[in-house]
Amino acid sequence: MLDQVPGIDVRRARPSDAGSIVSFINPTLPADQQIEIDDVVERFGAVGFLLAEKDGEMIGVLGWRAENLVAQVTDFLVWPAEEKLSAGRALLAAMEQSAVELLCETVVLFLARDCPADVLAFWAAFDYLPREVSELPKAWQEAILEFRPGEETMVVKQLREDLVRRPL
Repeated sequence: MLDQVPGIDVRRARPSDAGSIVSFINPTLPADQQIEIDDVVERFGAVGFLLAEKDGEMIGVLGWRAENLVAQVTDFLVWPAEEKLSAGRALLAAMEQSAVELLCETVVLFLARDCPADVLAFWAAFDYLPREVSELPKAWQEAILEFRPGEETMVVKQLREDLVRRPL
């Protein structure tokens, strides 16, 4: 377990959790955007998932990947809403710990360009702040542009002060 918040257990998801992930996510999606178990299993090839559980029930899922010193949050859902701060803290702490172990220097998350202020405030509570790609170190810029070169709002959290200055 990657337990970082009392009462909430965080663990790495396994492909055998795909059905539970689908059952957790689909009630939040419109009928024409429902996902299938095969969609989740296929996604395991591109991202890692962390699951937050409370009293044995899933209350959150976070998908992420790491490349070239940059981690990216690809998926994030917590339900019920009253668990968003505690489960969010637990999921992010576990992901950040793993990202640091992989020598990532930063974590990025892309949000809709017109995302509501309360969504930005939620991420700011965990030190994820809006940044422009051009403000970031060149190595990060290249990785970020590979992740998502679109027009979304990007929030960033620097994980390490000691940045890699030469290839490993």
